[in-house]
Amino acid sequence: MSSDEAFSRKLAVAAAMLLFRSHRRPGVKGWELKQKLGKNYMKVIDALNSYLKRMGLEVKTVLEEGGDLDKARFYIVLSHQLTLSDLVAAGWSIDEVAALAVALSILASRGGKAPLRDILEVLEAKLPRWKAEAYIERAIRRGYLEKMDDDVLVVGWRTRVEVDQQELLKSILEFRLEESAQGGEKEQEQADE
Repeated sequence: MSSDEAFSRKLAVAAAMLLFRSHRRPGVKGWELKQKLGKNYMKVIDALNSYLKRMGLEVKTVLEEGGDLDKARFYIVLSHQLTLSDLVAAGWSIDEVAALAVALSILASRGGKAPLRDILEVLEAKLPRWKAEAYIERAIRRGYLEKMDDDVLVVGWRTRVEVDQQELLKSILEFRLEESAQGGEKEQEQADE
């Protein structure tokens, strides 16, 4: 077998490992890729990544346990952000997306964990309690949030893979600033009348 054929075979194996779920959680640990593809597995992953980018996908690496690639988890995700209409087409309601955004922003502002009751309290300002609970439970089932034994929520594996948390916080802060500025303009208009 030529070296090109061997490399093509490794690309196919890497794609199969990343695309087909063999664990409870999707994705593959770096040590598993190293075991199947050899010590230069990152070259294979980089080549696979360039093929996937043509289709709007990419390999995302989530570092865990000290930043060691062998302990990192590799996933295939969309290479672009979904629009709100894409999310609705995928079965998400706008309220559900908003509830998840609120929950993630609370977690981010509190160092990655917060009591479930605190998040529900904030959501209940805009949603009925049963709806807020249902949205949080769905986010837990989907892997965006994790519920610890003591009813504390933390960021789930899927959020770490699919959500740009810094961009989410930036968007929320920008929205709040715009909202404050518009409120100030309305007060000025009312004072001028």
